[in-house]
Amino acid sequence: MKIALEALDGDAAVLRLDGRLDAAAAPKVQKSLEEALAQGRAHIAVDLDQVSFIDSTGLGTLVSGLKASRRAEGNLRLVAPGAQVRKLLRLTTLDRVFTVSETLEGA
Repeated sequence: MKIALEALDGDAAVLRLDGRLDAAAAPKVQKSLEEALAQGRAHIAVDLDQVSFIDSTGLGTLVSGLKASRRAEGNLRLVAPGAQVRKLLRLTTLDRVFTVSETLEGA
């Protein structure tokens, strides 16, 4: 998995993911989320446009990031999830927990 963290104005950041968000990639994603929060970036948009697959470990990492961002008085939003990711969010009812946007501008 390729991961890129981009700081935006204020307390916002974009975490761009490319590949499979599974048990192998989850620790790296978690580290990037923690890095963003340590930099004072409590509002995080996770760009899932290039994520081809996500498993329960990957979902757990995103939920953990959401909780951490909320503790920091921010939020974690999911951007442009593909069909497989959307289906998994619906099946787990996490589509009711996360704010999901089609574009970064909408996040």
